[in-house]
Amino acid sequence: QVQLVESGGGLEHPGGSLKLSCTASGSIPDVYTMAWYRQAPRKEREIVASLHSYGFTNYADSVKGRFTVSRDNAKNVFYLQMSDLKSEDTAIYYCNLAGYTSNYWGQGTQVTVSS
Repeated sequence: QVQLVESGGGLEHPGGSLKLSCTASGSIPDVYTMAWYRQAPRKEREIVASLHSYGFTNYADSVKGRFTVSRDNAKNVFYLQMSDLKSEDTAIYYCNLAGYTSNYWGQGTQVTVSS
């Protein structure tokens, strides 16, 4: 079992920055994909960024150049650095960790971008 706990959400002005954290505990697979998803009101959950255990990253077109996913292996913490925030980034952000036969979700953290 793996537990994921997100933190770092909040209210930010357009153009501002936030850094989300996802702390993982438990039996983390050696090979995994860690991803950040978000779900805005009345919209489906969408993937924002992913980081493979081998180091590969992918980003949704809507956040390329603005968001960066990273990790601290020593602390088992994954990060999502969000810059140049836009109102359309407002959503609940979830971290997800998937192994070959496992799939775990955090509880989510609210990000609101508003002037």
